[in-house]
Amino acid sequence: MSAGIWISATSGAYRVPHPHSEARPPGETHSGGGRLDAVTAPGDLERTLRANVRGEVDFGAAARALVTMDASNYRRVPLGVVAPRDADDVAAALAVCAAAGAPVVPRGGGTSIAGQATGTGVVLDLTRHMDGLLSVDPLGRTAVVQPGLVLDRLRDAVRPHGLTFGPDPSTHSRCTLGGMIGNNACGAHSVAWGTTADNVAELAVTTYAGTAHRIGSGWAGAPAGLRELVGRNLAVLRTGMAGGFSRRISGYGGLDALLPERGTGLARAFCGSEGTLGVVTEAVVRLVELPAAPALAVLGYADESAAAEAAAGLLTYGPLTVEGMAEDLVRGAAGLPRGGAWLFVEMPDEGAARALVRAADALDAVVVADPAGQRALWRIREDAAGTATRLPDGTMAWPGWEDCAVPPARLGAYLREFRALLAEHGLRGSPYGHFGEGCVHVRIDFDLVTAPGVARFRAFSEELADLVVAHGGSLSGEHGDGQARAELLPRMYGPEVIALFAAYKDVWDPAGGMNPGTLVRPARLDENLRFAVLPATPFAAEVATCVGVAKCRSTEAGGAGVMCPSYRATGEERHSPRGRARLLHEMLAGEVVTDGWRSREVAEALDLCLGCKGCRSDCPVGVDVAAYKAEFLHHHWAGRVRPASHYLLGGLPAWLRLITALRATRPANAAAGRLPLPGLTRERPLPPLAATPFTRWWRRAHEGRPGAGAGAGVGAGPGPGPGDGPGTRVTLWPDTFTEYLAPETGRAAVRVLEGAGLTVGLPGGRVCCGLTYVSTGRLDRARAVLRRTLDALGEVRGPVLVLEPSCAAALRADLPALLPDDPRAHRLAAAVRTFAETLEEYAPHWTPPRLDRPVAGQTHCHQHAVLGDAADRRLRARAGLTGELSGGCCGLAGNFGFEPGHHAVSVACAEERLLPSLRAAGPDTEVLADGFSCRTQIAQLSSGRRARHLAELLAEGLAEGPAEGLEEGLPGGM
Repeated sequence: MSAGIWISATSGAYRVPHPHSEARPPGETHSGGGRLDAVTAPGDLERTLRANVRGEVDFGAAARALVTMDASNYRRVPLGVVAPRDADDVAAALAVCAAAGAPVVPRGGGTSIAGQATGTGVVLDLTRHMDGLLSVDPLGRTAVVQPGLVLDRLRDAVRPHGLTFGPDPSTHSRCTLGGMIGNNACGAHSVAWGTTADNVAELAVTTYAGTAHRIGSGWAGAPAGLRELVGRNLAVLRTGMAGGFSRRISGYGGLDALLPERGTGLARAFCGSEGTLGVVTEAVVRLVELPAAPALAVLGYADESAAAEAAAGLLTYGPLTVEGMAEDLVRGAAGLPRGGAWLFVEMPDEGAARALVRAADALDAVVVADPAGQRALWRIREDAAGTATRLPDGTMAWPGWEDCAVPPARLGAYLREFRALLAEHGLRGSPYGHFGEGCVHVRIDFDLVTAPGVARFRAFSEELADLVVAHGGSLSGEHGDGQARAELLPRMYGPEVIALFAAYKDVWDPAGGMNPGTLVRPARLDENLRFAVLPATPFAAEVATCVGVAKCRSTEAGGAGVMCPSYRATGEERHSPRGRARLLHEMLAGEVVTDGWRSREVAEALDLCLGCKGCRSDCPVGVDVAAYKAEFLHHHWAGRVRPASHYLLGGLPAWLRLITALRATRPANAAAGRLPLPGLTRERPLPPLAATPFTRWWRRAHEGRPGAGAGAGVGAGPGPGPGDGPGTRVTLWPDTFTEYLAPETGRAAVRVLEGAGLTVGLPGGRVCCGLTYVSTGRLDRARAVLRRTLDALGEVRGPVLVLEPSCAAALRADLPALLPDDPRAHRLAAAVRTFAETLEEYAPHWTPPRLDRPVAGQTHCHQHAVLGDAADRRLRARAGLTGELSGGCCGLAGNFGFEPGHHAVSVACAEERLLPSLRAAGPDTEVLADGFSCRTQIAQLSSGRRARHLAELLAEGLAEGPAEGLEEGLPGGM
């Protein structure tokens, strides 16, 4: 490659000279993201990259669409994406791009909040292959890492040695070391352990032309001209950058590390350069000792200003963290002391934490030494990054002024003036962050769509920049400037410093090809806004709510969460909720994905969405990809013949009703076992239909019993309210699964409910929640089914108990969303209860049978996401059922696991948490799964295990041994 790069073209092969960008006056702003004039067409560039790079090269619409945005307000469309395999690949890719005049942007987890991880040239995806932990030296307390390594993987690996990496932003489960170096990330523990720049010893860097450098302290490895540049500007470095504090991250804020009296810290100065100087291919990072038993003190204060003013005074006690947040970011969190604002102060041990509490002038305080309790409290603080994106009234708030910082002693005064400035501009936001270092995070309800709103965004930004500077602060305190603030750097630094920044970049990157438009000669803060390309539709507004914080890409394992099973199975960005939202965003924009609702790229990405709704609850902003998928499929197949599975599985209620009406259950079961059905996978058997549907059993069992027949729970009088005692009427919803496939669950529920003194009735007519129609995107059909259901129900009085969690979730969430103008839909949604909720609310004095045995199994993903399982946990505890059910998704997910091409992912999802939990369970452990799909998956993939609904376990416990009458007889064995 040293001989030059050969570019192939239709007219033959030709050599392209190395381009040099036209010099601009220092500090001059330009628009368009700074893209260089392309020397070759994208097709030529792609072919040449493929010829010279061993990693993946993808210039397709889907690959480009996935990286048009990061976690900022900005959007830039790249030429293509390269996933290099190693440093040689990086050098080859950079050399090709330099020869072609194509800009390059290195990208890690894509969680940058200022727009620096987007670009108009070639994006280097460093997460796919260059994500290794190469070595750990516990004695020397260092580790050698590649740029795509996720922070938590490093921390997990060094924890057994009693070590950790000090900087820990709230995105620690998905941010990469390369991204942290690029932004000089900090996190909660920087009070004790400093920024990323403080914890980097050496860097291997490759520049735009493909030249490798290894830099640390001293001039070894420096690019030509850098030493001379520093020598000419010693006075500027000593005076123009004086007065800094720990969170001065803006610009090339570490440039004064090159002073001889500061050790000529080349690596330190490189940190925070936001991909504008070169690509980090390897780093030697320093590790710090992990406290053996840290304790968390949470201090309550009357308000935000009081907390901010107290923070600086706590630093003398040696805290590991001093984090602050106010009550407007706490949504139903438990465990906090009294107050309107809180400081989260981690100390090395419990004694130090209690001493801090005694010394602090707080309104109230708690000290938590238990690791699980600390994690629960820290989750409140970490989730603020997402919670802050929605104001209490549901209005979206956006980044843009996410992390400016002032000296800690000025924080209280700054926050008061900041709140006043917000009010002056008619804006709202909820500040929080690293109060011990004066760094404030906030998302603000900017209008970034209309021209007046964007103008106000600019005016506010300019005034806020002046306010920050007036308090001696930094426009960026840890996330970098990117496009959001780089234009305003002249307000913070004098012209000599701005000129020095430009000269520093030009020494490293004379051609200007590394992330142009960022930091030096920046793009304007009000251009390239991602909202400008979207149509003004409700669906577009929903898709735009994905702000890219990428919690869906988390590497955290276990826990009660669900999001995102298909991403965990494949590891591909397009199968994450963020990736799918980005593809839909580009589909609506029409620039990259150009075939609208017929898009093949979007269809392929959504195909592996299980519809688990985990993102609805686990995503901090409530992105609901299952709902997006239904809407997409509705439009995608409009006016066309759908896949066979949409008719067969999507129309399951109608098919099963027809088979039952024809008395064809036995031949249908026989045929399903022998004959392949169109649109269904051959890799798993269909579950058999029950011989007797639940409602047929019900009619036989209750014939002649007054007040208990069909319709007794609906439209049959007001009935007592919650806890009114015996006689409370409960409408038991005969969902498709309970009716045709698992009537034993319904029979068991009747036994328990009547044993609890409740009167059970069924709806008076044919009902269906529409779930299968929604999941296959047949939304018009779903609406028709739901309207017919509401007509059949009549007036709803009392609770409506739905045993199948997916059907309960559909009635509670999808029904009012599909029929928003029908008040009956909202009344039914409000009446829906789970089995445990019904017993807790309407039979509070009933004592369940003591079963006293361990349980394992699955909490249904829809229950986790929509319904909640707190009542189930309490009921299990009262019955003496111990142990935890796994989180995640079973992987079968209704029709998903029966569709062709899904079997491998379906099994992988089950293997992620469910199946390992069952293999670890003892032989006397009961397996619980309230969802029919979960029970089917367990039966098919876990040999010898049979899962049951909680109602079945309790019904069995009401009698000696298996309860009589639960197979085909009468309630209670009557």
